[in-house]
Amino acid sequence: MTNQNAKNSRVLQELLETTAELSAYGLVSKTDMARMRVLCEEPPEYTPERIVSIRTAIAKMSQAVFAALLNVSMSTVQKWESPVANNRPSGASARLLQLVETKGVKALLF
Repeated sequence: MTNQNAKNSRVLQELLETTAELSAYGLVSKTDMARMRVLCEEPPEYTPERIVSIRTAIAKMSQAVFAALLNVSMSTVQKWESPVANNRPSGASARLLQLVETKGVKALLF
């Protein structure tokens, strides 16, 4: 983990702890607490096979259309799907993949 990632992780952990304390006093609803947990968790790691599965089975899109949906280049999607390239989505791209995987394409369209 890089120094910046460690800082971000620490800040998110402290934010989650503070929100939990506020929730214990009734100042944050259970719904908001659940949302905070989801926002603070790290998106999962995506293997090339998993990305291909999300694109073909869930999104049912070509690489070009899927790239446009995620606002990345087609070559980026190709690299993600290539086991040789060793390029994996991170940050916002990983979060968008997580949304498509869990809620479907409609989560990004509406």
